[in-house]
Amino acid sequence: MEIGESLEFGHEDRKRIYEYVERHGAADPDETRDHLGIDPSGFRHHIAILKRDGRLEEEDGKLRVTIDAGAEEEYVSEDLEFHIRPARQEDLSGIVGAIRQVAEERTYIVAESVADEIDHEEALLRQNELESRMFFVATVEEEVVGWVHLYAPELDKLSHTAELTVGVLEGYRGHGIGSHLLSRGLEWAGTNGYEKVYQSVPSTNEEAIAFLEAHDWETEAVREDHYKLDGHYVDEVMMAVELR
Repeated sequence: MEIGESLEFGHEDRKRIYEYVERHGAADPDETRDHLGIDPSGFRHHIAILKRDGRLEEEDGKLRVTIDAGAEEEYVSEDLEFHIRPARQEDLSGIVGAIRQVAEERTYIVAESVADEIDHEEALLRQNELESRMFFVATVEEEVVGWVHLYAPELDKLSHTAELTVGVLEGYRGHGIGSHLLSRGLEWAGTNGYEKVYQSVPSTNEEAIAFLEAHDWETEAVREDHYKLDGHYVDEVMMAVELR
């Protein structure tokens, strides 16, 4: 299923099943059926239709929303081997930990709010009538060491734009992980019809600004004294890249 695709189910119970799974990220079929109070025969039928229509899939005994985001990719940089792949619900704690570790540097305010949101919701990927949220992760020996996240509200006037955050743990920088994550995220955004991707960073995060500029991002605006970090006012730098 593609992001932004109209959600039509043809039956109220089918919609309820989808919304339950989407809200939980991954859901046990029996727990889903019991929670929704749907008879076993009807539940099996609705699951079969949802799978047929590309709405849900079942992996490792869990129902998940189907999002077409490509396959896992392997990279080797000097003495480091890493993988980049679409995130799974099971990556939630690793992503939250990585974002918060990067956020401790006090240079990525937006990313910190993303970590709080997904930790509170306990759902990583979202695809509903109000919003779309996608993550890709970089892993080393199955551990999350970086992420790229895209978020888009399902509003007609903003349907061509998505917000992006990207980050890599300090010990794994300098191997091209951030560039590969950014490329994967922008490729996904372009494939799903987004024309512009944006993000905001404090002006003190000179490394991030230089990184984005090196990948053809441009500064659209600066909001003076937008952040207050450690008692000091800091400007917000609003950056974007056109995908058209």
